[in-house]
Amino acid sequence: MDADLISGLLNEITDAASRPTPARLPIRVWSMSGVERLTYPDGTTAVLKYASKPFTGEDQILRAAARAGVPVPRVLGSAQRDGLLVMVLEDLGDPQREATVGEAATAAALLHATSPPAPLPALDENALAALPRKALGHLRRLQAADRWTEGTEDLAGILDVLAHAAEKKAAGAMTAPFGWVHSEFHPSSLHIGSRGWRLLDFARSFAGPGLLDLASWQGLSIRQSPDSARLRGLIDAYVAAGGPRDALTRRGGLPPGAWALGWHRVWAVEWFLEQAHRWINDPAKDPGSVKVVRHHLIAAADLLEV
Repeated sequence: MDADLISGLLNEITDAASRPTPARLPIRVWSMSGVERLTYPDGTTAVLKYASKPFTGEDQILRAAARAGVPVPRVLGSAQRDGLLVMVLEDLGDPQREATVGEAATAAALLHATSPPAPLPALDENALAALPRKALGHLRRLQAADRWTEGTEDLAGILDVLAHAAEKKAAGAMTAPFGWVHSEFHPSSLHIGSRGWRLLDFARSFAGPGLLDLASWQGLSIRQSPDSARLRGLIDAYVAAGGPRDALTRRGGLPPGAWALGWHRVWAVEWFLEQAHRWINDPAKDPGSVKVVRHHLIAAADLLEV
């Protein structure tokens, strides 16, 4: 990302707010986004977050969430140019502790009961069923570029099997909860502070099956297997917190936990493959990415019983 452009957009936000230039301290930087703490001469602080496409709509999503009563950090200012978003956000400070299962259930139930803003992309039953075929298309494009060509026949095979079973397995995707999905719902995105909880990291929000959020709480580490029993505990807590009872119903011929964990992995694999050829496009990362995709595809096929 263009450091000069980030600085220039931050200056625009600072000038518009009639504030002096802050000191900047990086907190965490990724290949497509970064977070820094800003400290102004009077000692007050804020958080700088910047991101490149396709994450450039988060400021509008956060504002929509705040208007709808979802606890999120306030957007103090934002600016965008040349495919780069820069935001200055309320500084919530360091989290006091990790969120509990009950707090996760409460946050998810509130978000899923909130009408998603119109610009969010939709992942309905047809779009969900299309994910394996889309992922296979990304893989073919990588191979056409002479990448992912050795030892990846199994990936294409699993994706093809998933694609053929997808319509049947996606059945029930629009059963409640269906609505505003956070999409990166895990402990680091639920900030527990002195003033309660706030949801962070809405850059990939969409309208779709809320069970995918509950599945994402476990994360996607390849060092641990998906845990349907653990997810069932979160679903029970979610219903107790006000989430719809239909969250407990079977869909696609599967228990809700297995269905959600399986489709969450398919969703993630399609994104990993798109990143590899479109957004990051770094062949040096291919060996690690192949390993991750294989792990999640095998798990998805097992969970979805294909």
